[in-house]
Amino acid sequence: MGPEVLVPFSLFAMIFGIVYLIYSTRNRERLALIEKGVDASIFLKGRTNGSSSWKIFVVNLAFLLIGSGVGIFLALLITTYTSLNDGAVYPSIIFIMAGIGLLVGFKTAKDLDKEE
Repeated sequence: MGPEVLVPFSLFAMIFGIVYLIYSTRNRERLALIEKGVDASIFLKGRTNGSSSWKIFVVNLAFLLIGSGVGIFLALLITTYTSLNDGAVYPSIIFIMAGIGLLVGFKTAKDLDKEE
């Protein structure tokens, strides 16, 4: 068995182990709460409050992509009109603008969550 077979097998085993650990831990926690007599409605409480998670994901993804696009445009402008090294300007401006986009997306998602 060569390394070309071992890598995909290891990746599959790792993913399976993580998923199994998450589900078995969650099941044990729920069983312990049920044994203590806690109402089972607490398992559904997080799903009904606030906006749905796909809205928050879409808002954050949109602001991330907008920030990355603006970062690419600003990096192009900076490298065109200055003598800075484009190997350093492009990644730094893109990451800065993507981070700003994620912050704006977080604030917007928080406001979206307050409305509902």
